[in-house]
Amino acid sequence: MPLSFRAAVLHAPQTPLVVETVEAAPLAPTDVLVRIKAAGLCHTDLEVIEGGLVYPMPIVLGHEASGIVEDVGREAKGVKVGDHVVLSWNPHCGHCFYCDRAQPILCEGYLAEGPKARAFDGGARARLADGRELGSLMFLGAFGEYCIVADQQAVPVPPELPFDQACLIGCGIMTGVGAALNVARIATGDTALVIGCGAVGLAAVQGARLAGAEQILAADLDDAKLALARSMGATHTVNARTGDVAEAARTLTGGRGADAVLESAGSAIAFRATMEAVRPGGQVIWLGKIDVTRDVAFRWGSLMGEKRIRRSSYGGARPARDFPFLARAALAGRLDLEGLISRRIGLQDINEGFAALKRGETIRSVVVF
Repeated sequence: MPLSFRAAVLHAPQTPLVVETVEAAPLAPTDVLVRIKAAGLCHTDLEVIEGGLVYPMPIVLGHEASGIVEDVGREAKGVKVGDHVVLSWNPHCGHCFYCDRAQPILCEGYLAEGPKARAFDGGARARLADGRELGSLMFLGAFGEYCIVADQQAVPVPPELPFDQACLIGCGIMTGVGAALNVARIATGDTALVIGCGAVGLAAVQGARLAGAEQILAADLDDAKLALARSMGATHTVNARTGDVAEAARTLTGGRGADAVLESAGSAIAFRATMEAVRPGGQVIWLGKIDVTRDVAFRWGSLMGEKRIRRSSYGGARPARDFPFLARAALAGRLDLEGLISRRIGLQDINEGFAALKRGETIRSVVVF
């Protein structure tokens, strides 16, 4: 008998999500059925709701999740029934031009299938009660009681880590901490600047601390978020509404600028500030984003001095390696996940959760099943 479960479905942009009963498809050979225990509300989901990111409808959103493996396909590898898992939204083929060059985030299959809101093999994994196929955001669709994913997307983590904390690893934590450790490769004694102290920025602050940065300057427009950044490892803060971020970075470094600047605010002003604040020979990692059709202007002189710029979408993630590492760091008290959770809500409250996110009231609301 087909599995039926509740999920929050988006039928059209700029309309509320509707919690309704949907039906799971049979497992493909390498599929894994996960009972979702917790899922975070991310700005990317909000972009789809508001129409900034266009996907086929109807669709189940949610791409930052954790749960328990309930069933596996006959050819599934690396995971078994009963495992506690964090889900990855970056499945990859392992053999295309980009995968061969260790760039799974650019996998040709991943980029081709993602906009279709289908599973990695191109199929649908759920249907509405009337038989229409349901799309899934970023190969997951985790705002439901169950989720079917490719085996490589379900990464086992220690069962001692609470699900509501574990889910954050799948997107915000991986992106921010990974940007510091895997992409910027911040070194012991460095000065790091993080612009934007939402979930990703606060994760980047913690990543810089884990990497051994001597000075960590956090910038935001909200004093409460700056206080949270200090609790997570920032040694200095600056409110960008009243202070000059680039000048603050230069003051800390004898006029040079930060060794590494990680941007997670997602604004043209912040992007420009990164280039003014980084030292000659330093590096800038852009994590935030704006409308892809918009232009961003820079003072040409700010681009000089052998500065390096890199855009990163997932913190150089190698989920099978990085998710367990991050989980262990959290269990050891070296990574604060609990501090990022603003609210725990039920699935029925998901629309208010996104409204609070839009109002800037939360770092992360987590749907707890």
